Amino acid sequence: MTTAVNLETEVWRALDAVLDPELDQPVTDLEFVSRVAVDRSDVQVDLRLPTYFCAPNFAYLMVADAHDAVAELPWVRRVRVRLLDHFASEEINAGVAAGDGFDAAFPGLAAGELEELRTTFLRKAHLAYQEQVAQQLLRSGTGLEQLVQVRLGNLPPSQALDRLRRRRDQLGLPSGPDAPLLVDDDGAPVPVEGLSARLRFARTTRVSIEGNAGWCRGLLDTRYGPGGGTARPGLH
Repeated sequence: MTTAVNLETEVWRALDAVLDPELDQPVTDLEFVSRVAVDRSDVQVDLRLPTYFCAPNFAYLMVADAHDAVAELPWVRRVRVRLLDHFASEEINAGVAAGDGFDAAFPGLAAGELEELRTTFLRKAHLAYQEQVAQQLLRSGTGLEQLVQVRLGNLPPSQALDRLRRRRDQLGLPSGPDAPLLVDDDGAPVPVEGLSARLRFARTTRVSIEGNAGWCRGLLDTRYGPGGGTARPGLH
């Protein structure tokens, strides 16, 4: 019994690394994981989303990432991830199980694979975390001229900084202590010219991500009831 509980805990921890690409939050925190079942080396994971019509490309990414995250556990021999209560559940579940990609799951309908979409939202999240950290410095009196000189190694630990570093690693951008806080999508330092406008755009991006996350949490609660979207031990 203790071993089974430990294995289930390992699965939940693996799923903590799976993000909703649009909301940049773990599917576990969003309570999209409704069930984890472990039978020796076989694992089944059930996912639910806030609506029946959530975008199938986002849904496919989450199901595929959940499958891959669990499959990487060394003791897992077979994993099945099911998306429930979604208009494209059958196609998505079959496509992920077959490992043939999004195009094969939706022949004639999909326009290319999803890596470009994933990169687009990683860049949005990276921009939002830069703005979040930058705003903390501006509120403490740092000027724009100083802001463009700030290095990651000069910053105090924070959740936003941790997330910013992770997104840079995923995007292949500099994340070491000497890396500038403010860089563009290619990793080049951002100049002070135009910085105010860039920060305003970044703030809009951050507010949009946070607003969508709150909206989705509300929809999930409406659909399944508060606490009805997850079965993680100890969460409720």
